[in-house]
Amino acid sequence: MKSTFKKLLPFAVVGILSGATTVGVQQYLVHDSNNGDQSYFTKSNNASFVGMNTATVGDDFVKASKMTVPAVVTIKNYQNRASSRASEQDLFDFFFGDPLGGKGQQRQKQQQAPENMPSGLGSGVIISPDGYIISNNHVVAGANKLEVVLSNKKSYIATLVGTDPNTDISLLKIEEKGLPYLNFANSDNIEVGQWVLAVGNPLGLNSTVTAGIISAKGRGIGILSGQGKATNPIESFIQTDAAINPGNSGGALVNVNGDLIGINSAISSTNGYYQGYGFAVPANLARKIIEDIKKFGIVQRGFLGVNSLDLSNDQQVAFYNQEKKTNIKPGSGVYIIGLPDNSGAQDAGMKIGDIITKIDGFNITDFADLSVAIGSKRPGDKVQVTYTRNGKETTSTVTLRDQKGGTSARTKADLSVTEKIGAEFQSLDDRTKAYYGLSSGVVAKNVVEGSEIAKAGIVDGYIITEINGKPVNSQKDVENLLNKFTGTGQIKYMDDYGRGYQRGFKMP
Repeated sequence: MKSTFKKLLPFAVVGILSGATTVGVQQYLVHDSNNGDQSYFTKSNNASFVGMNTATVGDDFVKASKMTVPAVVTIKNYQNRASSRASEQDLFDFFFGDPLGGKGQQRQKQQQAPENMPSGLGSGVIISPDGYIISNNHVVAGANKLEVVLSNKKSYIATLVGTDPNTDISLLKIEEKGLPYLNFANSDNIEVGQWVLAVGNPLGLNSTVTAGIISAKGRGIGILSGQGKATNPIESFIQTDAAINPGNSGGALVNVNGDLIGINSAISSTNGYYQGYGFAVPANLARKIIEDIKKFGIVQRGFLGVNSLDLSNDQQVAFYNQEKKTNIKPGSGVYIIGLPDNSGAQDAGMKIGDIITKIDGFNITDFADLSVAIGSKRPGDKVQVTYTRNGKETTSTVTLRDQKGGTSARTKADLSVTEKIGAEFQSLDDRTKAYYGLSSGVVAKNVVEGSEIAKAGIVDGYIITEINGKPVNSQKDVENLLNKFTGTGQIKYMDDYGRGYQRGFKMP
């Protein structure tokens, strides 16, 4: 016993001396106020550890959680696996929940899951008491059935009202009344460092609440253009460090009042799971998209009419300079490199070489700022564009137009056939026809994710040979056959390996 005590004695002495030293330094720093600036060490009776004030922050989290959880739902996406190559290559699958487990995508390629097994599990947010639900486009893409499960486990089959791949937003509807719902907050008023909660269904764990802060605003991460099917993506994400994982897609990002400030959409990760970086579509943009879908059936998208270079992206500027043999300097703002026909910017007097710095008085530092400032407006809206030319600042009024040059709202009835079914078509050359032994055919291109053509299993590069029993050789043939057609049609096509399929599709 004495031997053991002797062995432990030196450690005890060191511990006592360390404690005494710590206390002594604290007392010295508190009481010695004559040695320089002591503001970092001055005692304050009102001091508290940041984030540990349970009388305020804790109660706010509890209140916000109680308000939010009942309004966040699980969305189950069921689709025809036999014909959906897109489901196997879902480029958001690192964030869209995989019901088959961590290797679900690989298993799908090897064997078909049971028909009653959803292809993916995501989240959604109830935004009205009569059953409107907002989620992500990639949560609902390719579905032939969407099931919504409330936090109280009650289940509904949802109707897909509309989607927008360019913002990754979708709108669903269930038939119910008196539902709990969340109010939209003004996402322009959020601040970096502000507390937020992320609510969703990650990894199959229903009604999960995590807390964090807003890490940044106006983030463009290239996921919609680089990994999705967006043709004119709008990326100006809210970045948060609140923990989010696969299955959180479409869930709520709320402030401490329980108001909706964003729709969780993506993560930045090297392993597919939370590493501290989550991204949400701002509430103001999401609200504009669903208002368009409800009112017009389609999104009303205004365009400034410029081809641009993001001066804040040093690498992009360097590549442009190398390719075009120019000497543009990187910095802040968006540099105009082209003005297409029917351009509102051109009509307003803007020219190649102008640098856009403000829209309606708000600073434009990069392309993400410009895309959300313009993309959240409709054709016919007027914006004040401030730009510099040869060092001189000018402000012009630009009337926004749609992609066809129009300045008025369009409805589904105004859409062309290819816009309705969600694809464009290119005629086959004689060499390709001969190789496959075909007498007719068109190649699908720019297939819109979640469109009727995509639901039939067609992706870019597939060859359509017949529609409704009639051969097609051009996009005009497709338009003529479907111009006044309604109901369910039939389509024959070939995949990359020359295998033939016949599928049905619904004409919108």
